[in-house]
Amino acid sequence: MSKLQPARGTRDIYGDEARRMGVVVETFRRVAGSYGFEDLSTPIFEFTEVFKRPLGEASDVVSKEMYTFEDRGGEEVTLRPEFTAGVCRAFISNGMQQNLPCRLMSHGPAFRYERPQKGRYRQFHQINAELLGPDTPEFDVDMIAMAWRLLCELGQGDKVILHLNTLGDVESRAAYRDALVAYLEQHKDKLSEDSLRRLETNPLRILDSKDEGDKIIVADAPLLSEHLNEASRAFFGAVQAGLDAVGVPYEHNERLVRGLDYYTHTAFEFVTTELGAQGTVLAGGRYDGLIEKLGGPKVAGVGWAGGIERLAMLSTIELEEKRPVFIMPMGEAATLKAYTLAEDMRAGGVTVLADRSGNLKKRLTRASKANARFAVIIGDNELEASVAMVKDLDRGTQDQVTFDALAGAVAG
Repeated sequence: MSKLQPARGTRDIYGDEARRMGVVVETFRRVAGSYGFEDLSTPIFEFTEVFKRPLGEASDVVSKEMYTFEDRGGEEVTLRPEFTAGVCRAFISNGMQQNLPCRLMSHGPAFRYERPQKGRYRQFHQINAELLGPDTPEFDVDMIAMAWRLLCELGQGDKVILHLNTLGDVESRAAYRDALVAYLEQHKDKLSEDSLRRLETNPLRILDSKDEGDKIIVADAPLLSEHLNEASRAFFGAVQAGLDAVGVPYEHNERLVRGLDYYTHTAFEFVTTELGAQGTVLAGGRYDGLIEKLGGPKVAGVGWAGGIERLAMLSTIELEEKRPVFIMPMGEAATLKAYTLAEDMRAGGVTVLADRSGNLKKRLTRASKANARFAVIIGDNELEASVAMVKDLDRGTQDQVTFDALAGAVAG
């Protein structure tokens, strides 16, 4: 039988990587909590329509990347490729519009069928934040500031650049789309196959094409800023002023887009140069038309998502090493007592490993290899006196400690 391996684009997560990813999630929940965000856990799979309707049949995610299948009941379901559509579905399903604004944070796995690369897998993990209700620019500032604070607390403030742009309101976006299509029509014979398809369905996505020939054409394309009406300019100006006030540095990137029709106004990405070509670690924007497109009420939204794997790879936070205590009972009676003593120490926040086999020398060797701080030794004599022999493996010292005082003695 050949050696079993995980499926392509997936992998097992353990050890330092698991701990680093855990730090990202814990930091995210703490930072988002300070902005008033509450937990929301949505299903890993949804009816396919939840993703297909907002993302569109012609989008790359729907046409190329979704894991879609028919379940045993004949329903077509899809493993979530992203969080926002599912969060908005949950907003509608649970009548959350009665309690606006809704500040919702989520995290967990998502799935896309694409070529695996550094920091990107077919099963990947994201943190996700959505603010539903307000349609004014100060809330865009709050969301970007929250993302910036998270990145700084993960030690990434000097490793990322915030790219910021405006897509304008519906009127501005429609005017720009017409101008862009008119320009690209003049270069149809030089566009890539993907861009030719997008020209009919989603022309703004051509601005984000990775094809070298497309990039040359796009370089001279009209700018969205040339087609903004006064309301859109004022909205973007307020976002910029707010970020300046809060001290979040940014670059205005006029080529940054969100290709789906429900996106409006603010679009942003935090980008790093430390992960190769695919350098976006966290991205988001305003999507005032999405909930309505899903069949819900007219409620605005702004949100962002970040890849946990990528954030963990970049994080400079030192992992806290929680050194264990080894408890070593010698004999049956001592083993029974060790059960209760170990539970008392664990209740005090101590990591306790029980080593019940081999002679004392072998057990101490195993404790040292595990980088234990203390070894707690209990034999018949210790049982009779209600004390444990506590060996400090760093100092090489040894002291008798009463059972009642043991949890406190090893807690440091």
